[in-house]
Amino acid sequence: MKRLSANPYLLLTLTALFWAGNMVLGRGIRADVPPIALAFWRWTIALALVLPFALPHLREQWPRLRAAWRPLLLLGALGVGAYNTFAYIALQYTTATNATLINSFIPIATIALAFLLFGKRLSTLEAGGVVVSLAGVITIVSRGSLDTLLGLSLNAGDLWMLAAVLVWGLYTVGLQWRPQGVDPMLILAAMTVTGLAILAPIYAWELSTGRHIELSFGALSGILYTGIFPGFLGYVFYNAGVAAVGPGRASLFIHLMPVFGIILAAIFLGERPFAYHFVGIGLVFIGIALTTRRPAA
Repeated sequence: MKRLSANPYLLLTLTALFWAGNMVLGRGIRADVPPIALAFWRWTIALALVLPFALPHLREQWPRLRAAWRPLLLLGALGVGAYNTFAYIALQYTTATNATLINSFIPIATIALAFLLFGKRLSTLEAGGVVVSLAGVITIVSRGSLDTLLGLSLNAGDLWMLAAVLVWGLYTVGLQWRPQGVDPMLILAAMTVTGLAILAPIYAWELSTGRHIELSFGALSGILYTGIFPGFLGYVFYNAGVAAVGPGRASLFIHLMPVFGIILAAIFLGERPFAYHFVGIGLVFIGIALTTRRPAA
């Protein structure tokens, strides 16, 4: 973990990989696992994994944790309670293409919110990197066709995904309000408890409507994956990456999600990649290289 934390860009790349798998799974098991159930059990598993690392710090750091209850409540509601829940609901109704395109606007939303709330600006090189990377994402999801891009239309799922984008942008920017001097695992545990407290009554309502998990190996393994990788490791890595490089640069790595999505689909679903995929992937990597490049002294 110490070696990984020395390279925040590797942490952010792994996060994008885990979250791309999360989107694929959310779409793939939607018939067996309702969206609120998936969000609730995902975070229950993540909490079980983070508690052994968090509890040893609780007694010593409790005063600082309690003093920061307001930002922790906000971050837990946004990052744990809302974002993935909104995304899972969106995947019940919208296509993977639309969801990927909308989700890829998170870096733009994050940069805009960072400017509005904190006055943070990007350099010319960083802004150019954002534009190039976004062009790569659009190339991928539009299949290299302007007609396909113009033909995309919004439905209820797309609106849920737009809400998820705004929520995640606020969460990323709001990480600057997390309490100082508190162990990151303890912060994540506090946010997870907050998110689960919000999700629990909503999950109870979903159960009352007759929507239950259809138990199968695929459903259970999918839930375990979402809890371990995108839930636990993804948030640990993302929070560490944001702390190291800032919200603007960190959020840009979300542009890697459609790249990894293409690779995962080719491996597990047998989907053949096309030329526009490789063009888009190249643009994404060029954009990230421009944005993360350190200016000469």
